[in-house]
Amino acid sequence: MVSPGDINLETVMIPAGAFSMGSDDDRFPADMEGPVRSVSVDDFLVAATAVTNSQFSRFVEDTGWVTGAERDDWAFVFAGLLPDEFPPTRGVVGSEWWRVVEQADWRHPHGPQSSIEDAADHPVVQVDWLDASAFASWVGGRLLVEAEWEKAARGGLDQALYPWGDELMPNGEHRSNIWQGNFPIENSLDDGWLGTSPVKAFPPNGFGLHDCAGNVWEWTAEAWPTRDTHRVVRGGSYLCHDSYCNRYRVGARTSNTPGTAAGNIGLRVAFDQPGPGVSKPA
Repeated sequence: MVSPGDINLETVMIPAGAFSMGSDDDRFPADMEGPVRSVSVDDFLVAATAVTNSQFSRFVEDTGWVTGAERDDWAFVFAGLLPDEFPPTRGVVGSEWWRVVEQADWRHPHGPQSSIEDAADHPVVQVDWLDASAFASWVGGRLLVEAEWEKAARGGLDQALYPWGDELMPNGEHRSNIWQGNFPIENSLDDGWLGTSPVKAFPPNGFGLHDCAGNVWEWTAEAWPTRDTHRVVRGGSYLCHDSYCNRYRVGARTSNTPGTAAGNIGLRVAFDQPGPGVSKPA
């Protein structure tokens, strides 16, 4: 086991106390975002960023861990990130932009022709829930419970839509890596990114956390309330767009099966006790 400081995993302390959790947005009734309720959490430490490719590489080097996608020899890849000449692959019914790609894994997030060579500071993807849990244990931590995730993501704001406030683009500034344009056909790249972005590409929230909206979904520790076969994921991803998925809102939520590895799901780690690299929010 290593410490957060050993892998340059910066952490911040989230203070104990109550906050208003959830949302009254009823666009996705099955997501059960509401009602808004007061929830209390104990203080805890949380990583300022999602786990990066560099940090996950250290984990694999140290433990020899083989991810689920590597064992299965396939994972889900967004079709828009595959080269034009890529051979035809199966799509997900109803979400045909997701392709089943053989030899896609965390080292090759967009298929065997891709690599993470120039993406050391991007969030690791193509990790399933078991992979995420194993990494968290290796670094002496754990995945967040859902209430912890939302309190940390809110950054001290009460019921704001986003980690930075109620405007998606305050003063015309992009604050997250999400889709711009006509999903899934055309991305204008106004925020500068087609796939993942470096974990500190956008400003942090009031607690010092980056990418609590967009970039990659983050696994949590909890099962979905009505389907114990699924685990809650939070935060949205670079594929979220208001035309079909505005789940980059802080109160939004969805789920996936624990064995799912996809090109837009990563993880963030929490800790119960202070350790190296700890800072406090201003």
